[in-house]
Amino acid sequence: MATIRRALLSVYDKTGIIDFARTLVENGVMLISTGGTFSVLQKAGLPVKQVQEITGFPEMLDGRVKTLHPMIHGGLLARRDQDAHMQQISEHGIELIDLLVISLYPFEETVAAGATFGECIEQIDIGGPSMLRSAAKNHAAVTVVCDPADYDSVARMIVDHGDTTPELRKILAAKVFALTARYDNAIATFLLEQTESSGGIPAHLLISSEKTQHLRYGENPHQPAALYGSFFDAFDKLHGKELSYNNIVDIDAAAALIEEFDSPAAAIIKHTNPCGCAIGESLLEAYSAALTTDPASAYGGIIALNREVDIELAEMLNEMFSEVIIAPSFAEDALDILRRKRDRRLIRLLARRPGPLPLQVKSVRNGYLCQMADAEPENPKAWEVVSRRQPTEDERTALEFAWRIVKHVKSNAVVYTDNRRTLGIGAGQMSRVDSSTIAALKATNASLSLEGSVVASDAFFPFADGLLAAVKAGATAVIQPGGSVRDEEVIAAADEHNISMIFTGTRHFKH
Repeated sequence: MATIRRALLSVYDKTGIIDFARTLVENGVMLISTGGTFSVLQKAGLPVKQVQEITGFPEMLDGRVKTLHPMIHGGLLARRDQDAHMQQISEHGIELIDLLVISLYPFEETVAAGATFGECIEQIDIGGPSMLRSAAKNHAAVTVVCDPADYDSVARMIVDHGDTTPELRKILAAKVFALTARYDNAIATFLLEQTESSGGIPAHLLISSEKTQHLRYGENPHQPAALYGSFFDAFDKLHGKELSYNNIVDIDAAAALIEEFDSPAAAIIKHTNPCGCAIGESLLEAYSAALTTDPASAYGGIIALNREVDIELAEMLNEMFSEVIIAPSFAEDALDILRRKRDRRLIRLLARRPGPLPLQVKSVRNGYLCQMADAEPENPKAWEVVSRRQPTEDERTALEFAWRIVKHVKSNAVVYTDNRRTLGIGAGQMSRVDSSTIAALKATNASLSLEGSVVASDAFFPFADGLLAAVKAGATAVIQPGGSVRDEEVIAAADEHNISMIFTGTRHFKH
């Protein structure tokens, strides 16, 4: 291996840079630096040259131009194995740069902090990405570091061998291009959001996300899988086995449902579908009611709660096997009980969703589908009672409750409830009548009466038969989007059976 002789260091994030630079100096490496990094290294007593000493040209335009110079990029890009390159380097008095250490201006953090447009623009790094890309392209000869986490491995190799291995340089170069791709993505997304008026759907779909965790497998053991992005900014795993692909999908679905409620609430999820949901005066009451909807399906499910889990509830939760329990907090004595199940995952929901979810993206053959999340708040005041009979106060409360739940059930979805808990759920059937029949059967199996219940349908009843199935089961009120060419037929059937029916005008298909 060759020897690293000259290094250029220019970092916004100064974490660990003094110790790393000191190691370089102790191993005979000459340091070049810019601006704030130069000041930090000089203050630490390390020998370092300013970039302008190398380029013979001062920093200008408030620091916008300082490293964009042939004396820098020539030193980074010159191929050491090309005689013509080395001859030109010699002719122009350019010295080679063997190691580049860069961290970029914090553009994403500035945007996230709510800075002005002008402030965000000033945090777009130009020189940093340019140098990174030059060094990464020439990684056959140049070591490039864009992450302080790599300082130790690079330092050890320099101490032991004077240089880094080709394998490490290739890995570091790949990290650079992943970083600059994400950086450019963030800038492009920011600017597009300022200029586009397409209902939140971008003209260019830009996705760049770092792998957070390699997963044992995907939906099935033969499918490789990984988690990307900042999922664990919203969820904190306190106990249990590593999360699986299916766990993560279910946790996301469970959190979305439980966030519908301000009252103490419990939801039990199985394969992203609710198999029980309830509100109560206490979390224990809500969980007990949710469990009665479909106790057989609840076994091995995901339990989501929107209040702290106390010891009394923990003891009840421990009576049934569950894969995951999610809550905003757990009392310490409750945690002691729940940790007795070694493999069960305990997840802390760190914060309620602050606003609309980001774009939902799904891959299809040769492309992607993109949509805004179905997360707009409901507006019951805009709903229309289309039947002759107005809903009673209890029925309206129950209908609002049922409508919050049905949007989280796979289509075709039919949900029977009273005003505090689910009674029967029919999910994912090809026929809405079948969904209604399954929901009623679930209620019967759980010994729950549907007499006086209400029913919610995620989409309109295309024929009166779906409504008649609900009437036969015992429902007295219906909530649905409306919009069928046979709406009048369905309304007539509701009036004939003295059913109160609300049209919401909003469909909640969930595929």
